[in-house]
Amino acid sequence: MRTEVAIVGAGPAGLLLSHLLGLAGIESVVVETRSQAHVAARIRAGILEHGSVEVLTDAGLGARLRAEGHRHRGIYLQWPHERHHLDFVALTGRGVWVYGQTELQKDLVAARTAPVFYEVAGTRLHELTSDRPYLTWTAPDGTAQRLDAEVVAGCDGSFGPSRAAVPAGERRTFERTYPYSWLGILAGVAPSTDELIYAWHPNGFALHSMRTPAVSRLYLQVPAGTDPSDWPDERVWSELALRLGDGERGWRLTPGPITDKSVLPMRSLVQAPMRYGRLFLAGDAAHIVPPTGAKGLNLAVADAALLARALTAALRERRWDLADAYSRTALRRAWRSTHFSWWMTTMLHATGDPFDAELQLSQLRWVTSSRAGATGLAENYAGLPLAP
Repeated sequence: MRTEVAIVGAGPAGLLLSHLLGLAGIESVVVETRSQAHVAARIRAGILEHGSVEVLTDAGLGARLRAEGHRHRGIYLQWPHERHHLDFVALTGRGVWVYGQTELQKDLVAARTAPVFYEVAGTRLHELTSDRPYLTWTAPDGTAQRLDAEVVAGCDGSFGPSRAAVPAGERRTFERTYPYSWLGILAGVAPSTDELIYAWHPNGFALHSMRTPAVSRLYLQVPAGTDPSDWPDERVWSELALRLGDGERGWRLTPGPITDKSVLPMRSLVQAPMRYGRLFLAGDAAHIVPPTGAKGLNLAVADAALLARALTAALRERRWDLADAYSRTALRRAWRSTHFSWWMTTMLHATGDPFDAELQLSQLRWVTSSRAGATGLAENYAGLPLAP
């Protein structure tokens, strides 16, 4: 087989890149290790920045998002006995949208025109420093496959083969692992809040989010290595009620049936550069952020939009200037998002150190009482403009 762009990974970054390239008349083929059902069912991010919604709308992918998603003006920041609303629209003119990654994945699958090969095994990337790179893999029926291309896009997440295809001497990896995780639950109950609640508590951080008017998404800070079975449903709801301030100021947390329970490790990782020869990395293949700042999915959208423009110029106009600048431009955004995610994480997660606790409370009071502090959080959360 031959195509112009070989894409490794059929998650949001890979399918969006394929879609954007298709709009520009550029052929692509996507290969994915997992099954289509597995990729579609992954419960991940649920917040889209203002700029991400613009990218999706311009690409013809915004109809269901705008009909079924929920636009939020801001978030609540909370600590014991206090809750403050930050109105992003009033501060910056930009809000965010609640729209689950599973829903965006459905939109991308429905809109796809390029071939996608699922459940492939042993994907390898070859001749990346030549002008004729190619992929090899084994199909589900056991046959060996080869795909020749002009460019390879690695959109296969943090554990795929693309990142590792960059030789050790050609890459730098920056990583931080946090000493806590998130216990995430999906509950079949209407959200108890109109917008997300980020809560600092001595027992640990808690977040009240949502997926639909009938489905709530909630998180609790737990020690790294926690087993979800250590948290029966009754314990989950009891701790959420405590950390979220159930009963304070007349607000009530409504419990309901828990349909999914999992533990999410917290880490930051950036690999640089995001290009090696004809290989370009995008999304989680290049960077991982803790979910506190709601940046992972949005970085994937930004990378795909930036890379699509660069490859369109390279393959249609034979101008490689945007491709040459891709890594540098994408990394600036990745590091800004990494810093913001670190800042939100360290402000809100309990460490057990009284000194840290007083610093965190001081920071929360400043952010919620200073227009400058609130605007800084709002600018980063709602999303900086996409690079030209």
